[in-house]
Amino acid sequence: MTTFQRARSEEQRAIRRRAILDATAAMLDEMPVGEISLNELSRRVGLAKSNVLRYFDSREAILLELLDRARREWTAELPGLLAAEIDPAGPAAGRGDRFAAVLARSLARRRVLCDLLSAQAGVLEHNVSAEVAARHKRAVLANLGELSALAARHLPELGELARPLCAQAILVTGAVWTHARPSPAMLAAYEADPSLAVLRTDFARMLEETLATLVAGALARAAR
Repeated sequence: MTTFQRARSEEQRAIRRRAILDATAAMLDEMPVGEISLNELSRRVGLAKSNVLRYFDSREAILLELLDRARREWTAELPGLLAAEIDPAGPAAGRGDRFAAVLARSLARRRVLCDLLSAQAGVLEHNVSAEVAARHKRAVLANLGELSALAARHLPELGELARPLCAQAILVTGAVWTHARPSPAMLAAYEADPSLAVLRTDFARMLEETLATLVAGALARAAR
């Protein structure tokens, strides 16, 4: 635990904010979003809880900022991954399947991003100020624009449907992640009755299949 003196300059306040974000990011590497508490964060960063709240509105505001950071990091790696996997001369259907596969595989490697996405609308966007909410939504729009541009580059047949497709892909990711993390009671039920295991969701496989269906549907709609 680090103990800070009171921040007296903009530079010192920026250092405090980075320390809070870094400590929260480290906690996310150890535990799911739902277990992150201000009490434990305050202990790790060496600030009273009231002082943590001087730099961020709430626990949710901290997590939203980390979600925006995680989105940017994910999007930054996609151009290389997509270029390596998609043959621009291939048929649209094949390119669509590869696009879905790349997105699904890259998201499956980013547990923290998926966990934050699953909590975004129901948890993280609550208990924040209008200023924090607006800043977050501007970041979401910027990230969606980058993702849509990638979709349009590799699947120009989508036309104006590239943007809604990408928005749907993000929504689906959070939903599939939630269903792929069953509770201990559900796991016990699956073990006790193997016939129920058909309902258990494998995140990577289900996400790839769902995204491929979304892409194929968008391509079909665009063709009409």
